[in-house]
This record gives sequence, C-alpha cells and structure tokens, in this order.
Amino acid sequence: MPHHRVLTEFGMGTSLRKQDYTQAARRALQDALWHNSINMAELFGFPKEAMQIDVLIGVQHPDRVDTTSLLDIFPYGQPTIRVELGGLDIPRSDGAPTVIANVAINVSFDMVPA
Repeated sequence: MPHHRVLTEFGMGTSLRKQDYTQAARRALQDALWHNSINMAELFGFPKEAMQIDVLIGVQHPDRVDTTSLLDIFPYGQPTIRVELGGLDIPRSDGAPTVIANVAINVSFDMVPA
C-alpha cells in the first residue's frame, strides 16, 4: 500500500547552558508533541502502532544528538529519526553557545487514498 502523510508538526527546543544537543532535540520533540493531541490513528481506523513517525531534527552539530535516547518520547507508532545540520548556536559572552534545535514530525500510514 502507498505511504501517505496525514500530519506534520513542528517544534523548537533549547539547551541554554550545557550545550546538550540531545536535550535541545528532546525539548523540541516534546514541544511538537505535547501541544497537540494526535488522534490520526482513530480518525482513519488504524491501531496507534501503525503510525509511521518520521522525525527530522536540525542542530548545528548533528553528530552530538543521541537519537536512540529520543525514541522513548514516542508512546506508540514506528518512529525513525534523522538529524541534519540546522537549528542555531547563539553566541554568549562566556563563549559557550545557547543551542536551539528545530524539529519536524511527519505522521503517515500505509493506506489507499480516498
């Protein structure tokens, strides 16, 4: 069956003092998810486990994001996480930047279009 996207959500997260790119990404994911009630599975009559969740994270140092530790954010579905160059590192007077991560979450199902 074809893979059809039914929802896109965006989020932003920060690490103000620790330069923790994984924490900034976690906060961005939570920002995208916690502000919404995603009921797409019920709307289309699928079990929640059928949700295909594609996550794109943008940070200035993609290699510093531990994607495996972020999987526990998703209570159901089939998440895949990709990290690319993006986000922002905001310079501070002490030399250690504030880290900003941006996230896009796409939810899809395998289904035949109506």
